[in-house]
Amino acid sequence: MLTVWGKNNKKRYRGNGFCDGFSRRSFLQIGGAAMGGLALNEILGMESNVGIRGSQKAIINIYLPGGPSHLDMWDLKPNAPSEIRGEFNPISTNVPGMQICEHFPRLAKIADKFAIIRSLSDSDGAHDCFQCMTGHRKGERGPSGGWPTAGAWVSKLTKGNDPAIPPNLAMMYQTGNRTWGDPYQAGFLGAQHNPFNMVGRKAREKSDNMVLKGISLDRLRDRESLRTAFDQFRSDVNMSRKMSGVDSNLDQALGILTDSKLGDALDLSKEDPKILARYGKSEEKFQRDGAPKMIENFCIARRLVEAGARYVALNYSRWDWHGGDGMNFPRSREEFPLLDAGLSALITDLHERGLDKDVSIVMWGEFGRTPKINNKNSRDHWPRANAAIVAGGGMRTGQVIGETNKFGEEPAKRPVKFQEVFATLYHNMGISAHREDDRVFDGSGTPRYPVDSGIEPIHELI
Repeated sequence: MLTVWGKNNKKRYRGNGFCDGFSRRSFLQIGGAAMGGLALNEILGMESNVGIRGSQKAIINIYLPGGPSHLDMWDLKPNAPSEIRGEFNPISTNVPGMQICEHFPRLAKIADKFAIIRSLSDSDGAHDCFQCMTGHRKGERGPSGGWPTAGAWVSKLTKGNDPAIPPNLAMMYQTGNRTWGDPYQAGFLGAQHNPFNMVGRKAREKSDNMVLKGISLDRLRDRESLRTAFDQFRSDVNMSRKMSGVDSNLDQALGILTDSKLGDALDLSKEDPKILARYGKSEEKFQRDGAPKMIENFCIARRLVEAGARYVALNYSRWDWHGGDGMNFPRSREEFPLLDAGLSALITDLHERGLDKDVSIVMWGEFGRTPKINNKNSRDHWPRANAAIVAGGGMRTGQVIGETNKFGEEPAKRPVKFQEVFATLYHNMGISAHREDDRVFDGSGTPRYPVDSGIEPIHELI
């Protein structure tokens, strides 16, 4: 990895910094090919794409690592026995007949601006973000070269507005459980469409990254300082032989890094303080083996799509609470209000800025939770039922798609697959699920499409 460190923002974070002493705005990472990220020469060699031009159409994919409880958040069962209904009550929203958990009062006030999918039916069941990134189960037989992520399809089939903003961006923290923080790759679409991951974890940076020391985000415009740092970087690279192709693209790389757009989008000091306050205050430490509670990343995701990104994936906090501590309900009381503030602020921002027709949001986890509460007052893994929130993208919101049976065990009406959700998001981007123009051949010469044959967008939403 190639990293540009920024200065500690003591005014905002009072010197506490990130989990390892750096502030939230303290780094900008440029993925390296040796670590499976996006190499500078691959970024700069992106082929000319076809598709959407001159618009702000984009997707924000919010992944909640660990499997959030569908029953305690979006699909409460108040008439079920106590060992199923849990400790929370449903509240009404501004959409008649649509109820959600009492700890989401802000979202309840804007329920007309999002839709709940209560009947995701094909969760893999593994603690892994792969299905939320690709739509495919990790264990299923894949194409030659591997399944691409949704961001890779968007990168391949659309064109960014600005060469300084890679179309496929990620804020996927490197979690202790690796499969919760892996943005995954472009598969048979090629490394030039890999995600451009901008965050990491300092505990691993010494071995995984090349670091441009002394260059802060507010000095990205200083080409001389950057050139000196790049010269040192190039020397280090030549000595370590970990990367290639840096020399030939040095000037272009400087062009990307010194353009103010990406740095400005990541710099929350440039955001209206009143807007930023809506999102709530991030907690800058990792949640055991999960991601940090960086709720302000929701705001950064919006800033990135405004700057020209087509796809932004991020992981947020840790949602696996069924261990020996029995923390399902106490942790829910802590987590739900922060998520309520962050997601409601993001949705509201899109509407206030006129982006609600162009920018789609999906928020989900890898599976749901057991209807029956275990003997530790928690819920275990449950792939038979899962839920998702979708918003924006010009979709018909203010509705619930599907329903589970009376105990929330499995879909009773309108089962939905992960790929159907992605087909809907692609449709919002102007990408057809099966159009020949959107066909790509994998490494074996087999034609592939963004979703499998027979998968269509969710008709209730489009």
